[in-house]
Amino acid sequence: MSIPDYQRLMLPVLRLAAEGEKRVADVADRIADEFGMTNEEREELLPSGRQRILHNRIHWAKFYMSKAGLIASPARGRFVATEAGKTLLATNLARIDVALLMRDPGFREFYRNEGQATSVEDAVQTTELSSIATTPEERIDAA
Repeated sequence: MSIPDYQRLMLPVLRLAAEGEKRVADVADRIADEFGMTNEEREELLPSGRQRILHNRIHWAKFYMSKAGLIASPARGRFVATEAGKTLLATNLARIDVALLMRDPGFREFYRNEGQATSVEDAVQTTELSSIATTPEERIDAA
């Protein structure tokens, strides 16, 4: 098993956030267990050597979901599901990804301002073409 990309982490992160206030350190092992990650994968660092890849991807998953109003940050380093996030979970969806987040006008505005897709169709096309598997920080490190 490879380390899941940040989009595959969105649903498990939101599920855990719906249980109550969390920190990345609180959820990383539970998510790693859910995906059957090895100890080596759990400890693998970004090329910069400053952060574990899994932790980085969890941070990006929660960041993007916060821009869509699904997660809130009640204190520094902490996150929790919003009512909108809990409502979305109640629909028993199979996946959360950028294309789904594009349904939220606030997220679309954020994404457009970041030089990304401007519509749901653009997000779907972008997702299909590149799978948006890496986080922005990973793309910077790779460059």
